[in-house]
Amino acid sequence: WEPGEPGEPSWARPGAALGGRGLLALAAASGAAVWATWAVLLMPGFRRVPLRLQVPYQPSSPRQVANTLALLRGRAGKTVDLGSGDGRLVLEAYKQGLRPALGYELNPWLLCLANYRAWRAGYHGKVSFLKKDLWKVNLSDCHNVIVFLAPSVKPPLATKLLAELPDNARVVAGRYPFPSWSPSSTLGQGLDQVWAYDIKEVRREVQGRAQESQV
Repeated sequence: WEPGEPGEPSWARPGAALGGRGLLALAAASGAAVWATWAVLLMPGFRRVPLRLQVPYQPSSPRQVANTLALLRGRAGKTVDLGSGDGRLVLEAYKQGLRPALGYELNPWLLCLANYRAWRAGYHGKVSFLKKDLWKVNLSDCHNVIVFLAPSVKPPLATKLLAELPDNARVVAGRYPFPSWSPSSTLGQGLDQVWAYDIKEVRREVQGRAQESQV
């Protein structure tokens, strides 16, 4: 049917108020759209990841990006974003001179988006986005690590970072801090707050707590 024809749902007519049935129809359509987006764009990156370690995609805000890069200003060396999503943090890190800059991401659609963003920025071939499980990569040559991941991921990730990163590495966490680490510095407020951790200081703190617990 065309708008205004007999049989047209009343809620679809221009200027008509939404009734209860119309609201239900819109809700169902919206729910279907959200599910379709999840199934097509986001679910592929989660199939091989244990449930407790799954992290839904949520793009970083411009302020979160700016705060993260501010805490890495003046540093050098290999920079990685664990769960790099659409690649915006990796691109900004490269612009700031942090090279090589790369991201690890399992979702193939987000990898395509990240590579497209790199191409548009003129950085194709200069930054890397790799389809790798962050739990299986070796981070021993990384000097700057960006982490925008859920709170449930932080404790096991903290163990991995302490085991692999060099002493001069810095970790910048966005949205949620590492619960058992004391930050070297922090910037921003609310959802835009980010925390920087210098691994040498974190190791000293962890070792001190371990010694105290043995006394």
